[in-house]
Amino acid sequence: MEITLLLSSLELELQKQVSRLDQPHTKPFHEMITYHMGWTGDGAGPEATGKRIRPLMVLLCASASGGDWKKALPAAAAVELVHNFSLVHDDIQDNSPKRRGRDTVWTKWGAPMAINVGDALFVLSNQAIIDLKENHQAETVVKAAEILHNTCLELTRGQFLDMSYEGRHDLKVEDYWPMIAGKTAALLSACCHLGALLGGADEASQDTYRSFGQYLGFAFQVQDDILGIWGDEAVTGKSAASDLVEGKNSMPVLAGLSANGKFAERWRRGSIIQEEVEEIASLLAKEGGYQSAHEASKQMTDLALLNLREAQPQGEAGDALFDLAGKLLKREQ
Repeated sequence: MEITLLLSSLELELQKQVSRLDQPHTKPFHEMITYHMGWTGDGAGPEATGKRIRPLMVLLCASASGGDWKKALPAAAAVELVHNFSLVHDDIQDNSPKRRGRDTVWTKWGAPMAINVGDALFVLSNQAIIDLKENHQAETVVKAAEILHNTCLELTRGQFLDMSYEGRHDLKVEDYWPMIAGKTAALLSACCHLGALLGGADEASQDTYRSFGQYLGFAFQVQDDILGIWGDEAVTGKSAASDLVEGKNSMPVLAGLSANGKFAERWRRGSIIQEEVEEIASLLAKEGGYQSAHEASKQMTDLALLNLREAQPQGEAGDALFDLAGKLLKREQ
């Protein structure tokens, strides 16, 4: 399957959805959104747009379920717009000045304007999902909208937990899963569920695709946590030290805290500085943080692939789905 065709078609659909704001009095507003989406401004291009993995999953799951991926384009655009709405707001909440090597929206135009940009992306996602009515029955459109809206609520739950966990030292590994279920797994799960629904899969198959996406999200986030401490900076494109310096309650950290050894003692004393990162990372690995996270990642990977095989995706799209899942689940460490 020609992935480049899917991606180019997706970009056109996204631009069509965003063009609702391309009006004489709101052109600067439209430009803020096109800047964030990676289409305009300094550094615009493939590096700025991101990989568009989530909408690609929608299109591949739709095709692999026996449907026409072109008819799923509005849903693919909707999930990408939701993802980007969450990124704009995340950057404000995390006080992040950069996103994909460029100034964030709030850095360029201020937090109040960036909040409005995020809100607009959210509304555009809702309008995009309704555009499914051009090629699908009303019942299917309502079901797709329900999946999208439930997912948005899950995203806010995950973000709430993430922010409320900051600075806490009493968390356990079991506190981790509800957080990433909302922050990472919910949207990937929805992508696969939407694709299967729009591809005409029966309810049992839809549920299997949904589970595949959920476990894929879990595995992806745990791997991201591992890379955030022990990753190769040249490969990941970000400092491997950042997660420890930022005090993130990631999977390895929570596993290390449960060991209640020297790492836990140091972590509870307060912020880790750059100069001690290498030593602390080594200590965390020694006390089981790396091993626990690696085992959790393997378990979630196995469950993701088990569900994908059970879904029996068909044709070139099915092959592409296995290929994409393999790449996401075997990132360089």
